[in-house]
Amino acid sequence: EVQPVESGGGLVQPGGSLRLSCVASGLTFDDHAIGWFRQAPGKERESVSCIGTKNGDTYVADSVKGRFTVSSDNAKNTVYLEMNSLKPEDTAVYYCAASRGSFASTRIDSYIYWGQGTQVTVSS
Repeated sequence: EVQPVESGGGLVQPGGSLRLSCVASGLTFDDHAIGWFRQAPGKERESVSCIGTKNGDTYVADSVKGRFTVSSDNAKNTVYLEMNSLKPEDTAVYYCAASRGSFASTRIDSYIYWGQGTQVTVSS
């Protein structure tokens, strides 16, 4: 069974950092791009970042550009989301997901396997 598993969330003060990890076991990692999405209370789920695990192409949303970095370790079937200079508006549940294909996509409907999510709270 394919089940991405996120970890690394928590409570951090504004300006702090967290690194989220997504382990996507049960699939051929190179064949599935991995995306990071977030959903804040009362808001729609939005794309934060994604990476094409075969070609390494990356995307980062404008709202987090310069603060968040996505990377992958294909040998470990793991994708990371490094989050720096965190702001209260980054507070959300963060999900990782594996897409149908290997090319990075921001479209939610491109993703077929979803993790359970990890809570990130930025507050003083």
